[in-house]
Amino acid sequence: MRPIVLIPARMASTRLPDKPLADIAGAPMIVQVWRRAMEADVGPVVVAADDARIVAAVEAAGGRAVMTGDHHQSGSDRIFEALNLVDPDGAHDVVVNVQGDLPTIEREAVRAAVAPLAEPAVDIATLGAIITREAEKTEPSVVKIVGSNLAPRRLRALYFTRAAAPWGEGPLVHHIGLYAYRRAALARFVALPPSPLEKREKLEQLRALEAGMRIDAEIVDVVPLGVDTPADLARARAMLAS
Repeated sequence: MRPIVLIPARMASTRLPDKPLADIAGAPMIVQVWRRAMEADVGPVVVAADDARIVAAVEAAGGRAVMTGDHHQSGSDRIFEALNLVDPDGAHDVVVNVQGDLPTIEREAVRAAVAPLAEPAVDIATLGAIITREAEKTEPSVVKIVGSNLAPRRLRALYFTRAAAPWGEGPLVHHIGLYAYRRAALARFVALPPSPLEKREKLEQLRALEAGMRIDAEIVDVVPLGVDTPADLARARAMLAS
């Protein structure tokens, strides 16, 4: 496999204005995410931005960023545009999508997201973690993976839901929204219209499942902190300061 890591970043955020440029341990958040992705060492890393200020911040830190349109409805649409800008000849056959608000993502998690693609039948790979806090089992913001066990730390995803599922005794798996796509799978995915279950659950990955695409999930130990609120930002600052 010849992966490339793309980090979508957009300036618009209602809960945390100018989020990509928020200072964390002396650097903009998007730079911290870029650094974590570089540490994973799975391939070149490029930020896909919708604002020149994001591009400038990444380039000032020594990274690479490209401008993408401001019309994209999702990060997957944005990285697909960026992919064709930075790699029009198709040198990279795997695209890793690291969200731009994960400044504390562990390098092992980025590497783990690529691992399921070693199986040729897998179209998209992602991550999950066993839920240990009881409250998260019924929290709609915590998306769960319903899947079949393929190995001790790997699932084949059958469904994603905001409900507490599957029912009955046994662990529940928290979905972590970091994806690795085969290049052809990403092209197919972004060309599909939103699916009925995707619109109902408000979960983009259901579009792929409804279209018959295979998603496998690697189980990791830690759920990375996604920065969406001022409280999240304070936590990220404390974590990286230490």
